[in-house]
Order: sequence, then structure tokens, then C-alpha cells
Amino acid sequence: MRRDRDEAGGEVVESAHSPCTKPFTVGRAPRHGGPVVWVNTVGVVGAGAMGHGIAEVVAYAGMKVVLYDVEQRFLDKAMRRIDEILQERVSAGKMTDAEKGEILGRVTPTLSLDAFKDVDFVIEAAPEKMEVKRQIFRDLDATVPERCLLATNTSALSIAAIGAATKRPQRVVGMHFFNPAHKMKLVEVVPSVVTSRETVEATVELAEKCRKLAVVVKDTPGFLVNRILTPILIESIRALDENVASQRDIDLALRAGAGFPMGVFELADMVGLDVALETAETMHRETGDPRYAPPPRLRRMVEAGLLGRKSGRGFYEYGAPEE
Repeated sequence: MRRDRDEAGGEVVESAHSPCTKPFTVGRAPRHGGPVVWVNTVGVVGAGAMGHGIAEVVAYAGMKVVLYDVEQRFLDKAMRRIDEILQERVSAGKMTDAEKGEILGRVTPTLSLDAFKDVDFVIEAAPEKMEVKRQIFRDLDATVPERCLLATNTSALSIAAIGAATKRPQRVVGMHFFNPAHKMKLVEVVPSVVTSRETVEATVELAEKCRKLAVVVKDTPGFLVNRILTPILIESIRALDENVASQRDIDLALRAGAGFPMGVFELADMVGLDVALETAETMHRETGDPRYAPPPRLRRMVEAGLLGRKSGRGFYEYGAPEE
């Protein structure tokens, strides 16, 4: 496997200059000598912004994907977005039309979880609501093979609580992709206190096969990145409310002075202000730490439907909502 170094000198995943055009298998003997975990087909629950992005990433890496949602319109939109992501690469000369067709052919949309009966690994990307996720995991537990590993893309919720909804908590893990999944390198791999080492190692291996940088972090509210970024967003909103600087100048200062690739308000608009609010609420509720208390401005914006790029307006205006 070819590996590169990032600018800081750390090891990152294999180069992603071209797509995998032949399916391959994730599976190696775990470092501690346990059983091999094989992953040939991945089920993705939820075809929204994160779900379709994860499905594209996995299919691009050469594996088959079964993409589930509750309505056909969500699946149709997801397949259009995957097609658009791949077409951008074709237009840029990074992929051929034939390669694009192969990748699209690996994604099978479905309205029934029965299609998951033969999958090896599931990544859930449903709304950030604990009971919604727990119900999905109950349903998955009753449907997928015993060998199947179950991952949640939650950005802040307890992996232990989600895993407790199943009879296989040792095979439940957090696999937190970042938005947009096809561009962001990082995946947080989050084991609960009962997640097995085989599950963690297989999840790291899967992330690396998807050309991501996997970091293993503790099952704590917000995990690692959101634990750091959420207080930055909250303090930035407070600075805006106190007229310390305009939102554009705050974003400019963080880009030019702190090396951020984008401003904190730009990032919040891209992720979705509803997601940012849910993350802050979860972290504040779980820890009681005032650093995570959502500012009134953030709550009012979400109540008004100002969710960022997906609604056409958040901290900035974007015109028509994302389709």
C-alpha cells in the first residue's frame, strides 16, 4: 500500500489519485491474534448529505454499497448527488466515464432493510437523535448477519448507549466522517467501553481503504474534533453578539491568523446550523459544562429555518437552498 506524509510529517492514508476499479476485501489478522473480519459489502443507513457522501466514498474505494432510506425521493436525490461528485472528477480528468459507471454500479439503493441481510459492515447516518438511532440499531441487529459490524456516524452521541440497543454491543463502534465526506480526510473511530479490538481494527482498516486518516478517540461527548470546535463556534457567536468584529472579519481572522482552512461561520453553514445546535446541546447536556451552552442567536436561527447552505441562508446568504 502506498502511503504519503502530510505537511506536519504524520502518516496519512494511501494516495487517492485514481479510483479503485476492482472490488477488494478489507480483512487482515488483527494485531492481537483474534479472528479476521472481512468486509466486502457495506450498508449505509440514511441517504442525506452524510449518507450519500459515505456511500460514494466506500464505492469509490472498490466495495459494494447498499444505500437505505425511507422514501424513494431521498434515494433518487442521493444517487444524483453521487453522480455529480463523480462527474466533477471526470470533468477534471481524474476519472474516465467507464470508471464512473463502475463506481455507480456498486451502489444499490433500497427502501428495505431486508437488503442488508448479506452485508458485512453497516454505517448509520440518520438524524442526530438518540432514540432514532437506537431504534435503527435494534432493527439492524434483528436483520444483519451475526458477523456484521455496526457503526454510527454520530458526531456527539454516546456510542455505548447506541450499542446497548443491540445484542452485539461489542460489534458497535462510532465511525464519524466529516462533511463533505468525499473531501474531508478525517474519520474519528470511537469504541465504547465494550467495543471489541477486532471491531476497532476492522473499522480503522475500512477507513484507510476509503483513503481516510483514522484516529481512535474516546467515547466522550463530542469526541475530539467537536469537543474543540464547538467552543470555538460558541465563542465566535458571542464575539459577534458583542460587536467585537463582523462575522466576515471573524472568519478572516481565523483563516489568516489561526490557519483555519475556512472560517468558523463558513464551516457552521456548511455542516448545518441545526447539526451544530444539536451537537452543542448534546455536549452541554452530557457534561454540564457552560462552554458548550448554545448561544441564543444559534437557537433562534435554527428556529427560523436559517440552517446554512442547505436552506440557502445561515450566517451568510447562498441563494437557492441546496437540492
